[in-house]
Amino acid sequence: MNRPFLLSLSIIAFIFLAFQRCEAAPISFSALSNSNNQISNSFLIVVFNPQTHSFNMTSKPTRKRVVKDIVLGVDFVNVTKENVIDPTFGKGEALIATNTDGTSISLALYVSQPFVFIKQRVKNTSNSFVDIPRLNPVSFLVDLGKPVIELKTLGTGGLLDPDKNPGSYVFLTTVDPVSRNGVVAGWLTNEKGSGVLFSQVKNNLIEVKSQIDYGHFRLPIGESEDAETLVVGYFDDARLGEEQFAEAIAKKQNIRLKPRSAVYCTWYSEKNGGAGNESATIELARFIKDQLKPFGLTVLQIDDQWQAGNQYNGPHRRFNRVDPNGGYPNGFSATTKAIKDAGMTAGIWWMPFSRNHQDPEYKDHQYWFAQRTNGKPFETTWGGTSLDLTNPEVQKHIADYASTLHNWGFDYFKMDGLWTGTVTEQVYINDGYKNDSIGNCKPLFNPLKTQIEAYRDGLRIIRRAVGENVFLSGCCVSQNMRSFGASMGLVNSMRIGPDFNHDGQSIRTGAIRASRLYFLNGRVWWNDPDPSMLRESGKSTADGASKGIGSLTRARLLPSFVAISGQFFLSSDWLPNLPSDRIEIMKRCMASHTGIARPVDAFDKMLPSIWIATDKKSGTSRNILGLFNWEASTQKIGTTLSRAGLKDNARYYAFDFWENKPLSDIKGSFEWELPSESCKVIAVREKSDHPVLVSTSQHITQGMIDVLKEEWKAGSLLGTSKIIAGDRYELRIAGMNDGAKWKLAAASVIENPAGVTIKVLPEKGWLRVVITSNESRIIKWRLKFNK
Repeated sequence: MNRPFLLSLSIIAFIFLAFQRCEAAPISFSALSNSNNQISNSFLIVVFNPQTHSFNMTSKPTRKRVVKDIVLGVDFVNVTKENVIDPTFGKGEALIATNTDGTSISLALYVSQPFVFIKQRVKNTSNSFVDIPRLNPVSFLVDLGKPVIELKTLGTGGLLDPDKNPGSYVFLTTVDPVSRNGVVAGWLTNEKGSGVLFSQVKNNLIEVKSQIDYGHFRLPIGESEDAETLVVGYFDDARLGEEQFAEAIAKKQNIRLKPRSAVYCTWYSEKNGGAGNESATIELARFIKDQLKPFGLTVLQIDDQWQAGNQYNGPHRRFNRVDPNGGYPNGFSATTKAIKDAGMTAGIWWMPFSRNHQDPEYKDHQYWFAQRTNGKPFETTWGGTSLDLTNPEVQKHIADYASTLHNWGFDYFKMDGLWTGTVTEQVYINDGYKNDSIGNCKPLFNPLKTQIEAYRDGLRIIRRAVGENVFLSGCCVSQNMRSFGASMGLVNSMRIGPDFNHDGQSIRTGAIRASRLYFLNGRVWWNDPDPSMLRESGKSTADGASKGIGSLTRARLLPSFVAISGQFFLSSDWLPNLPSDRIEIMKRCMASHTGIARPVDAFDKMLPSIWIATDKKSGTSRNILGLFNWEASTQKIGTTLSRAGLKDNARYYAFDFWENKPLSDIKGSFEWELPSESCKVIAVREKSDHPVLVSTSQHITQGMIDVLKEEWKAGSLLGTSKIIAGDRYELRIAGMNDGAKWKLAAASVIENPAGVTIKVLPEKGWLRVVITSNESRIIKWRLKFNK
């Protein structure tokens, strides 16, 4: 079938003259005044050096020239200074380097942003279409005032020596691990191209090179267009720089995150794994309603193997009908009704962007599929055959499938194999940069659309088809990281690593990626590290891999990490068979806090072992230390209070959640010895001159979720808590000897005490106040003290 917009290769000239370094007569920049060759804001100063034809970037607060020899990827003959206004970031000023043919690169600073924004504008001045496979807009040297051997780079490939980093998608942080001083570079946009950053050592400094991979970026005669935007900034603490980079992405994409809830996924279940079946799923819904829904588990998602289709390459792909021989032969109506009757959201797994070209169903629709350069359908291992997302018939097909799933009662989509929409190879497991030969395909139905642009359009088609209320969960970037930056702003959560233990790291698999990408969580999307396994032993019927976790101590490790770091909690054990102590782990870890969580040793090791979570919404500062020993041997884990983000000269009360006991006061530093694959979760509270609430029992964050307000007033400790029916709720109070010898005079519930019991259990220097209620509610409590 003819493609209406298809340009024959014979008329597409692969001309790059307008975008590469071209020979130009030397032009003197010496006439530029100092005021015209520099721009600044409260964070940075960017200066053009006419002698070297390069730019430098200085940190304004420190006066350190941290980025040197910013070399542009095109020759230019003129540099001008202009006032600019960005619709997202507001007013600023820019230095714009322009070539004789109109190609330009701008370096802009905006008033409220700690980054320089670098953007290339390309123009086709040739007499035919040009096809751009990639651009390299800029390179620069990072100078942190330390020998290169003492520095690290952190990107999607992990924490690595600068000359050992294979390249990173979207972002690259160059950092001094000791001081945490660093330069954060990142692609603010990935609208048409896939932004990558590379590092190497040059002249005893770290050189960072930028690259935008398009595959095919076709520009008509006389047209010009902006490329992707790179941002670069210097930060005293590079973690904060990464967080501000994520916030800039969220601002640019106008991201409004949907609230996340804990999710049950059927895939790894040891009973009827994969999609499960109608009776098992209904049983699960009823069990969750009775046991776990009040603690935050409110989504039940059915995974692969429910759908019809023939076996060709990977999963079946007829996602508009159920497998008549599968677990739901009569459809999903009874199942989704049971899930919704339990007060939960029903979720479904599918692969939106690929089908099987061999399927007779597509015999007369072969033109729906993208093609390799040899004319064959673009098929990848397990991924199936990539649909051409620029074809209007394909767009309608995808929208119809999405609408069908939504009409069946599903309001949560787990969308797997997303990379197939970028028409690229499967390179699982993909962390650091891999050459996937992007562009090894024929022009798409609409040849003016790049592969990344078509992919983003595909995600928008799904959103339009199902509306804003459906939660879109992406899966998974490890299949090909082209889907990493290209999905930002268009999905609500994203699987940021491979399947459980597919990299041989067992319970560390998800935590490794969730740690290095922590700054995206809660800003760009919710990081999905894959389910936290709790079963003691057993196999998954879906993939046959052992998912047994073993001891209770080991079982607590990953759920505690997910809870403290605030990431997306998923479960996939057959819950009715879990022993009560494992169910207890779920109850205390599933809900998600809204505080700020950071890895303390983010730049010290591949998998950080110390986290701090902080929340001030209750009127006081609540701090939780998470210590995680991911190793197979006993480890001593600790640091100074200041390094952890606490006051170095203060003394802190401490309470160990899993050990359920107070610890010795902390001052200056802390260190504990942790057995192999175990964790400690410790609430710390600065000492005052009166009793204070240090910890609660409802959730591992010990007050961050359940305590809505706390204040000391006229000799009374007053608080407001959100409690769960039938759940023993305990307040852990310290400070009985602070400022005076305080004695508890009375403990009471101030409003609506009916159905609520309160009991006081004294402990040396502490009080435990136990509250129970016959219904879930918000209560106000008062502890009256006398001296």
